[in-house]
Amino acid sequence: MIFINNLSPILFEIGPVEIRWYGLLFATGLILAYTLTFNIFKKEGYPTLHLDSLTIYLVIGLIAGARLGEVLFYEPKYFLNNPGDILKIWNGGLSSHGATIGLFIAYLIWQKIHKVNFSKYVDVLVIGFPIVAAMVRIGNFFNSEIVGLPTTKNFGVVFKKLGEDFPRHPVQFYEAFLSLAIFGAMFFIYKKYYKQTPPFFFVFFYIGLYFGGRFFIEFFKDLHGPLTDLPITMGQLLSIPPVLLAVAYFAFVFPKQKYRE
Repeated sequence: MIFINNLSPILFEIGPVEIRWYGLLFATGLILAYTLTFNIFKKEGYPTLHLDSLTIYLVIGLIAGARLGEVLFYEPKYFLNNPGDILKIWNGGLSSHGATIGLFIAYLIWQKIHKVNFSKYVDVLVIGFPIVAAMVRIGNFFNSEIVGLPTTKNFGVVFKKLGEDFPRHPVQFYEAFLSLAIFGAMFFIYKKYYKQTPPFFFVFFYIGLYFGGRFFIEFFKDLHGPLTDLPITMGQLLSIPPVLLAVAYFAFVFPKQKYRE
């Protein structure tokens, strides 16, 4: 059945302040990821005070990296002409590739300051990342952004806010389901086999599956971002390096690693 998306991106207003679905879903994803990671820290005997300070770094790195990624990778011309819109993250526009870079830099800075081994927390932290990614994509759906190509399938979505009357692939939900499936797989592996996995297993498991899935979902997306000189989108081009890193890890490093202590 064709779904008509005439949803307002605004949940409610308090005077001049707008509370948007995108912001609410993003915040919900962060809270859920933090709660999950907090419980994992307690289970593994890690100091939760470390998580509290680390969370501040990661949230800043996530938002800054995701927004700068959107500005630099996808819409440089728009933001060059409208620099005041760079800070309006509540309107949407967060790049998962930029978020990944921002999170990595934030964690690197934190572990250097606190003199913690880089591999100590990174695997348990990444388990909650797909939750945030899924919530952000659902927020994109409410904003009628990052839309799919037109489709004749009966599960298409008509985005009335774009002034359209034809259905498109609901790629926002494709990516949300991808993220939730990866989360389910990682959580299952963590519960059953965590001690039998080597350091960085979850990191490369996540980036390999997520960006590999992103590469294929991009074929169903309407153009988002500048054209490349290759027959692929900017999102696909940016997804290749993390996928290659994951393949290299599982092909050459993983077989030689010892189980975590």
